[in-house]
Amino acid sequence: MCGIAGYVDFDGHSREEAGARVKRMTDALVYRGPDAEGFFVDAHAALGHRRLSIIDLGSGQQPMAAAGGAVQIVFNGEIYNFQALRDELEAAGHCFATRSDTEVILQAYLAWGEGCVERLNGMFAFAIWDTRHRRLFLARDRVGKKPLYWYRSGSRFGFASELKALRVGGLCADEVDPEALDCYFTFGYVPAPRTIYRGVRKLQAARTLTVEGAGERERRYWTLRCGTPREISLDEAVDELEPLLDDAVRCRLMSEVPLGAFLSGGLDSSLVAAVMSRMAGDPVSTHSIGFDEREFSELETARATASFLGTNHHEYTVRPVAAEVLPRIARHFDEPLADSSAIPTWYVCEMARRSVTVALSGDGGDEAFAGY
Repeated sequence: MCGIAGYVDFDGHSREEAGARVKRMTDALVYRGPDAEGFFVDAHAALGHRRLSIIDLGSGQQPMAAAGGAVQIVFNGEIYNFQALRDELEAAGHCFATRSDTEVILQAYLAWGEGCVERLNGMFAFAIWDTRHRRLFLARDRVGKKPLYWYRSGSRFGFASELKALRVGGLCADEVDPEALDCYFTFGYVPAPRTIYRGVRKLQAARTLTVEGAGERERRYWTLRCGTPREISLDEAVDELEPLLDDAVRCRLMSEVPLGAFLSGGLDSSLVAAVMSRMAGDPVSTHSIGFDEREFSELETARATASFLGTNHHEYTVRPVAAEVLPRIARHFDEPLADSSAIPTWYVCEMARRSVTVALSGDGGDEAFAGY
């Protein structure tokens, strides 16, 4: 993941002060992007980026510019169909200076305007500052995998990957929103578009937000539609699902850094690891955690799956000390979240980072297949 942050003052600002402010914002996100930082500042906008390098390690630095510097982007995520889009754009006369998916978004914006998001297959949150129109364009992927927060006060508009960046930038107050707090006690989290802070908003999934001096305009660009029920057998359904699952895993294997998988022993992560193992030339690096209490541990099942698949398997038995890790977890979440799985997730991520930079997981399978 990467971290993005920035703000626009449509009345203008001091470039020196703006540069210092956006630097504080990205410093708060350094763990999201430990490999590089970059900034763009003009008379109205300040953009910052913290990079976790995955694709185009040599020339994918951000903020990235196009149209002679008139259009600037900061981007967090990955576009899975960027090569196909690049081929289409090159055929239409667009030129590229890098091999990154970031530049494909920029050129897509120049070609198709705000409609570019409808062409993107991936996980993303990005902000494009268009100096030609003095306009900021924000977008978030279809299911909201990548976070994006924003706040406006008068002529000033701020955005960031995390709430803490808005706070350290002095772009929002930390007054608790009582209605958001009520949502937390009701649902166990604060649903979008609210956040725990009054006036601060999450950009919702499958939405774009166009920001100008006169105001904001939000647009939903995609809606999940249920198909017409079909009378097919289980075997027929499996035959249709398998190539879709293969394609979903294949497009996520684009990486110039070590890549692995989380393996819980459940169906979701086991399927992902199995497809990865079939496609990879070398043994996949898998990572599992368990507990001393055997009735809550899935290590044995995960170990058997890893052995069957022939993965390079890593295990870690968690003896969680919540008092030690909860403050760190809370700092990353920025707002209340009543999900006890955050603790084991913390530990498996910590373990996996020792050997890989990117890890695939089975998260989302329950939602896609109506589990739980």
